[in-house]
Parts: sequence; C-alpha cells; structure tokens
Amino acid sequence: MKRISILLTLSAAILFTVGCSRKSQEMGLADYGRARASGFAYNDASPKMARSTAAVEEAQFARDEAAGESDSLSANFPDAERKLIKSANVRIRVENLSAADDAVTALLKKYDGYAASTNIEENSRYYSLRVPAKFYDVFLAETGSVGRLINRFENTEDVTLRYYDLEGRLATKKELLKTFQAYLGKAKTIEEIMSVEARLSELQYDIEGTGIQLRNLANRVDYATIDLSLLGPVMSSPNRGFTFGERVKQLFGGFGGFLSAVAMVLLIIVIYGIPILLLLGLLFVLLFGRIGLAKKLWRLIKS
Repeated sequence: MKRISILLTLSAAILFTVGCSRKSQEMGLADYGRARASGFAYNDASPKMARSTAAVEEAQFARDEAAGESDSLSANFPDAERKLIKSANVRIRVENLSAADDAVTALLKKYDGYAASTNIEENSRYYSLRVPAKFYDVFLAETGSVGRLINRFENTEDVTLRYYDLEGRLATKKELLKTFQAYLGKAKTIEEIMSVEARLSELQYDIEGTGIQLRNLANRVDYATIDLSLLGPVMSSPNRGFTFGERVKQLFGGFGGFLSAVAMVLLIIVIYGIPILLLLGLLFVLLFGRIGLAKKLWRLIKS
C-alpha cells in the first residue's frame, strides 16, 4: 500500500509540473502575439524564444495561406487590384514583308513595346512582342492594319491570389528577418549566435527566391505577350491547263532530249565500239588468218 501511494503521489506531481509548464508556455506565446499585434516587441527575449515565436508565426502564415487559396478574392483582398496576364497569338498575311516589318517596328515604338525575339525566314517573319498591358487592346487592334488577318487567339490568366500571396510572404519574411537581426545582438553563447545566424541565412535565401518569383510575375502582368506571325504572299499558283505555247515548248523540249540521247549513244559507240572491233579483227588474223597461229599449233600437236 505504501508503494502504491508513493507512486500515485509521484505521478500526480509529474502531471502537475507538466501542466504548469505547458500553461506558462501558452501564456507566454499569447502575450507575445498580443504584443506584436499592438506594435510592441519584447526586448529581453532570448534566441530560444525567437525560434519558438518564429515557428508560430510561420505556422500561422501557412494556415492563412491555405485558407486564402480556398476563399474568394473579395474575402482575402477586398481592396486589391486584379492581376491579369494577357497573351495573344496572331497570324497575318501580307504582300510586302519589308513594309510589314517596318509597320510592326513603328507600332512597338508608338506603344513603348519591344521584341523579345525575332525569327526571319525566306517568306515569313515571327516575333515575340512585349507590350505594356494598358496598351494591349489597342496594339492588338492596330496589328490588323498590317495585313489580312488569318487567325487570332487570345488568353487571359488571373494570377491575383498568387501575386498577393507572394507579396504577403515576402513582407512576412522581411519582418522575421528584422526580428532575428534584433535577437542576434542579444545572443550570449556561441551556440545561440550560430543558431540565429543560420536562421538569418535561410530567411535571406527565401527572401531572394520569393522576390525573384514576385518580380517575374509582376513583369508578366505589366507587359502582355503577343506572338505575331507575318506570312508573305503565296508562292505557288493555282492549278490550270497548259497553253499552246507551253505545249509546243514541251514538245520541242522532249524532241531535243531524244536527240541528245541518240547523240550520246553514237558517241559511246565511236569511243568504245570501234576500238573493240579493231581488237577482235586483229585477234582473228593472228589466230585464224594469214598468220594462223592457232592452225600451226594444232598441226604441231597432231604431228
């Protein structure tokens, strides 16, 4: 019985201690959150406390981010400007490629755009044009004056949530960076200094990566992309019957080809046939003619 009572007493003491420590930790985090919400930060916080509060902030931001993807734009960003990425693919038939190229260059200069890439072929031109989004519609309309429109495809992508999500993440990481920079001056041991510096390095890397993503997305929002194809005049003529002059030309052209073939055969005969015939005649004379080497050899064998 004594052993059982001792064990129960120890268990109760352990549970009470754990409960008190957990409650004090929750109260400390709640006080820190209230202090940050009111614009006040603890000046005597240790790096250990900084790590715990940073983890709480990042976890809260992750929850807000997940909730923001499922909620509507008006609920998360009531006063936000919608961010749209506009693009188009246009094919135009022109009669003069040089004049059409000059017209495209004039349009780019007029609306402060530029050609990201250009591909010049024998009877066509291909451009990837970047135009300020505010001039997208009027620029696209004026491309119709360059030539005859063959095809036009437009696309608009809404990236509002993604844009403001990156913007919010960047602002949060910058605030965390300032907080850890303040904690670095209060670190007392080498372990605490190295821990805070490692966290600062991670935050700076994350800030650079998020900033690059935000700048790329902002560039695609601010400048629309138009893939323009200029096709020259059709090279092949439609099928039609041959005229009398073309038929006569074909007839004499065929006869000339026949004469050329006959002349080639005669030339081959003269070059190769006559020497072969002369060689065969000489052999006949030597073997069976006046000299008769074959006859003499036969007689010698018989005798």
